[in-house]
Amino acid sequence: MAGGALVARAPAKVNLSLHILGRRADGFHALDSLVAFAGFGDRLRLTPGDALSLSVEGPTAQASGDVADNLVLMAARALQQRCSALRAGAFRLTKRLPVAAGVGGGSSDAAAALRLLAELNGIPADDSRLLEAARASGSDVPVCLDPRARRMAGTGEIVGPPLHLPALPAVLVNPGVAVSTPAVFRALGLAPGEDAASGAHPLVSAAPTPEALWSLLRETRNDLESPALRIAPVIADVLAALRARPGCRLARMSGSGATVFGLFDTRSRAALASRELQRLHPAWWVRATVLR
Repeated sequence: MAGGALVARAPAKVNLSLHILGRRADGFHALDSLVAFAGFGDRLRLTPGDALSLSVEGPTAQASGDVADNLVLMAARALQQRCSALRAGAFRLTKRLPVAAGVGGGSSDAAAALRLLAELNGIPADDSRLLEAARASGSDVPVCLDPRARRMAGTGEIVGPPLHLPALPAVLVNPGVAVSTPAVFRALGLAPGEDAASGAHPLVSAAPTPEALWSLLRETRNDLESPALRIAPVIADVLAALRARPGCRLARMSGSGATVFGLFDTRSRAALASRELQRLHPAWWVRATVLR
């Protein structure tokens, strides 16, 4: 805490896998996903005060839309509804992640806001009201509350225990195209009550070895990749560019896109690939990181 302010990181969420199991009768899609978090993301600062407010700055702030609609404020208000006399204050969000990009930027921001409010108010991390507020704020917010690798299922409300994955050197690339999540799900084409024809997600051990994890990842997929490619064909260019880099063992879209991740055998090769892609495609957003 500096000068009374609290600070939290809001790391990028990466769907290493994303299996769509079907569409429920209520219209929501059932999923099963292995999620990891990057060592890079947004930053959220809370200065305690009487009034709840939010300001946004940073390289991707302009694309984040109207502050009044930001998930940080939505999550804070959801917690206020569940906790009487909740202390809040002024949030300042430094936005570094691309928006509408499939890396859960807004959801991670919202989860960071809940963690900061919990810290300010002495609310334990396992308090059920935090999870209730997270679920009320968005389907990806619960898994971001404690940003460690884990499975998520249902519509996102079912969050598994933390997994101890080997560190995965990675490069995240976004071609600068915002992709609408509802549009991608519509393009998937499942009717309410319809099960998906693809197979179930394989089991993930609590602490897989590196080779066991690579083997598992090769058995998985992102079922939203094909419909997203129809909406934003440039995603195919990103996948091809990553797969052409030396040391890339897997390239796949994250979430509903358009961000793509490449997993590399070493950190040095990930860093080299990042520099090469930035040189070849200066308009793309490119970051080397480690997923855990």
